[in-house]
Amino acid sequence: MKYKRILLKLSGEALAGEKKTGFDEIRLNEYAAQIRDVAQLGVEIGIVVGGGNIFRGLSGVNRGFDRVKGDSIGMLATVINSIAIQSALEDVGQKARVLTTFNTEPLAERYSKVRANEAFTKGEVVIFGGGTGNPFFTTDSASALKGVEINANVLLKGTRVDGVYTADPEKDPSAKKYDTLTFDEAYDKELKIMDLTAFTLCSENNLPIVVFDMNKTGNLKKIVTNQPCGTLITK
Repeated sequence: MKYKRILLKLSGEALAGEKKTGFDEIRLNEYAAQIRDVAQLGVEIGIVVGGGNIFRGLSGVNRGFDRVKGDSIGMLATVINSIAIQSALEDVGQKARVLTTFNTEPLAERYSKVRANEAFTKGEVVIFGGGTGNPFFTTDSASALKGVEINANVLLKGTRVDGVYTADPEKDPSAKKYDTLTFDEAYDKELKIMDLTAFTLCSENNLPIVVFDMNKTGNLKKIVTNQPCGTLITK
């Protein structure tokens, strides 16, 4: 097994699938099955999910919310998504626990590294809800922070494209895919892989990133079993 412990970052929009908002139950169940299959290999899995299928804090500014309140709503949206993923995982027979950066009891427990490690020891998937717990930070930053905190071997950024390209492959058919990159190369080329705060945190703490297509069943398993998949960003 290439990775013993992973941090999987999922976008909220991905959970909406073709519906664009809310939950696509088929997509949610597909994700849950992939995550269960990897957990059954003995891989310890932490998950951070965005809240964009419900509310995006930054876009809320244009609707009359101030930034702090908008981000607060967005953080609550990530908790909703975390509970939805937990439910989907339990439905396919995989134990899961939600830990949040602020008090949400009795819906979920308050995050601590000790609780996360206890859950991993029991074979549970741990879903980190609430972002960083602070406004002005994205869930990309939350995933980098949690990845470093729990000593993950890699941060896996699940997207709808199969890696990092020289340009947006959905707009430019001549775009070329990178199989590997260094953090410095990605920064110099101004490739928008994650926000700069998250990217810097991964770089400074030597946490590799793999960008891959989560919507293709089997890709998550390919990565943890050391098969070619996505784009790997390392030091």
